[in-house]
Formats: sequence, structure tokens, C-alpha cells
Amino acid sequence: MKGTLAQVRSYERSVQLLMVNQFTINLGFYMLMPYLAAHLAGPLGLAGWTVGLILGVRNFSQQGMFLIGGTLADRLGYKPMIVAGLALRIAGFATLGLVDSVPALIAASAATGLAGALFNPASRAYLAADAGERRVEAFALFNVFYQAGILLGPLVGMVLTGVDFRVTCLVAAGIFAVLSLVQIRALPQRRGDDSARRAQGPREGVLAQWRGILRNRPFLLFSVAMIGSYVMTFQVYMALPLEVRRIGGEGRFGTAAVAVLFAVSGLSTILFQTRVTAWCRARMEPGRALAWGLLAMGAAFLPLLAATAFPVPESVTGTRLLAAVPPALAALLLAVGTMIAYPFEMDTIVRLSGDRLVATHYGLYNTVCGVGIALGNLLTGAALDAARAAGMSALPWLALSALGLGCTAALYGLHRTGRLAPPERGTPAREAVAA
Repeated sequence: MKGTLAQVRSYERSVQLLMVNQFTINLGFYMLMPYLAAHLAGPLGLAGWTVGLILGVRNFSQQGMFLIGGTLADRLGYKPMIVAGLALRIAGFATLGLVDSVPALIAASAATGLAGALFNPASRAYLAADAGERRVEAFALFNVFYQAGILLGPLVGMVLTGVDFRVTCLVAAGIFAVLSLVQIRALPQRRGDDSARRAQGPREGVLAQWRGILRNRPFLLFSVAMIGSYVMTFQVYMALPLEVRRIGGEGRFGTAAVAVLFAVSGLSTILFQTRVTAWCRARMEPGRALAWGLLAMGAAFLPLLAATAFPVPESVTGTRLLAAVPPALAALLLAVGTMIAYPFEMDTIVRLSGDRLVATHYGLYNTVCGVGIALGNLLTGAALDAARAAGMSALPWLALSALGLGCTAALYGLHRTGRLAPPERGTPAREAVAA
């Protein structure tokens, strides 16, 4: 951990602030959101479809507005969008704790989603710009702070929600308020590359810029190929907890086993992310590292597949404990795959953009992957239901492993054909390899 902190200190102040920014954002978000559904269905007594609507609005407003948020960041500057997103989160979180009418809750949920669409592309583009040639290492450290927030947030939220959910909401809003003040005072101004060109003459319109990005075929192929990685990693929140609950039930054992899944994922990243990135960068090209990362994600479901073929006999002592091992191994392998791929993934987006309209590229990339996650989760849920109905427990794990293998092949193909190489310097991204 000392080595990680030393690495953080080696970057300039803006990069350090962005890492602390992401930790705090995830801390505030995950101390509230895991408990929101229970608050809506319990004390507020809302119907299940209404709870689903409120939660779905947040996800839709974030995924659907990423492209807008990235475009605004490139045109107006990165810092204003970061601060605007934080301000929206303050309003959204405070409202979630103070109101009980459905329209107000929907508006608050939409605000929290839009907030993420504003600051996520801006912060990643800002980090890429200020980290320079050390982008890969910077994104590895960024992921450490990201996972630390996810790990700590639910623990803090559990304590606060034990007092009152409104306390959780107001504390989360307060955290974002303090973070906003810190960003306003300490984060240097960083103009998006489009806003930096204003003084040089007329600039392209938004639609022309979007058309240019949509003609960047290597970037689009890469975005589609990476969808599977997000579908697979999301199973830490969906399929793996469901499997653990199936094994351990809804009691204390099941709850503890689900907590172990998140702990395994978060702690392994915090402890080993920078070492994994350094090892990969010294031994392989970015395209190969991405392929290996997706292969590890696909392999994550093999322990679960093996468990369906060789179930633990009920006569064995500690059956439930042994049966919970495959999901934990799956969570660990998913974390390893993410550790391998994530820094190179973020760097590849910058390279394929040709260092032009970077935040807009991040925004479109997040939108494409967000749509893919929604569809992937629908199919995964259908596979889980079909497996239960037909007595084919191996079906979802086989499908997810096949998804990992297919994405690995796609990434390796893009790497071998040179489509992951950056455009030549001075060549607009939209004129890059079109084959």
C-alpha cells in the first residue's frame, strides 16, 4: 500500500485530486444506493414496479446522457462538468431522503444518474490528459481508488441506515458538497480539446463531431467488442449473489457469503492492481493484455460450471461452505480480468480517439457498453430462469464462459489486424482505418 501511495504522490496535483474525487464519489454513492430499494419498498411502501421504475430511471438517465456529458466536457471544459455533476448529486441524494412522493423521487433518481453522465467522461478525459505518457499506470491507480470506494461505501451506509435512511442520504449529500468545494478551490481548470481550439477559428458543430466519431470504425468495433467484459463483471452484482443465495439461503450465511464476494473483488484490486498492470505492461502489448483480461473473465465462470458437474455431496461436512467456494473464485477471477484489462482499455479509447474529443469518445463508449449491459443482463436473467425451469444449472455459466471466449477472440482479432493502433499523428480520428 505504501508503494501505491508513493505512486500517487508522483503525479501532479490534478491527477491526485481526480483519484481522491473518484474514491469519494463511490463512497457516497455506494453508502446510499444499495439500501435505496429497501427504503422505497419498506418505509415508503411503494409497489415493486414503482421501485423498479425509480431505479431504472437513474440507470437510463446516466447511460443515455453519457454522450451529452462527454460532448459538453469537450466544449466547455472538464472542471465545469465535474462540478456540475457533483452539484446534481447533492440535490438528488438530499431529495431522495427528504421526499416521499413518486414524481419527486423519480426526478431525484434522474438527477443522480445525469450527475454521473456529466462527471464520469470529464474526469477520465482530464486524467488521461494530465497523466500524459503515464496514462496506463494512472488508470490502474484510478481503479484502486474506485474499488476502495465501492468496498467502504456499503459498510458506512449499513451503519448510517441502521439509524435512519434519511441520515444516510443527507450524509452522502454532505460528502458531495464537501467534495464540490474542494474541486472548485483546488482542481485546476482543464479545457476540453474542443474548447481549447476556440481561439483558432470556427469549430465543428456537435452533429458533425458525432458523425466523425461514428465513422471511426476501429473505435466502434472496440466498443462493441468490450461490451461482453461489462456484462461479465456485472455478474458480481447479479448472477453470483443469486447463486450464493441459492446455496446459502436468505439467512446470515447467505448475507455473509455475498459480502465475501464484494470483499474478494475489492480487496484483490486494492492490493494487486498496480503490480498486475506493471507486470502486463512490461511483457505484452495493450491489445494482447486486453485479450488476456477478457479471457480471464470468461474463465471466471468455469469453477461454477465445474460445480454443476461435480456437486458437493450433502453428506460432506460444511457442504454450504464448500459450495460457496466456486462463486468466490469466480469473483476473484473477474477481478483479475478487470485488473489486467481496465488500464489498457481506458488508454486504448484515448489512442483510438487520436487525442481529439476524448471526453466525447468516453461518453459514447459508456453509452454503447451501458446498452450492452442492459441487454446482457436481460439475457443472463433469462438464462438463469431457463436453467431453473429445465434443471440445466450449467446453462448460464456456459453462456457467460462462451461470451468471454467470443470477446477474447474479437479483441485479439482487432489487435492482430492493427485496428487497436492509434491513428497517425495529425490524422483526424474519423479518417482512421476504415476497413
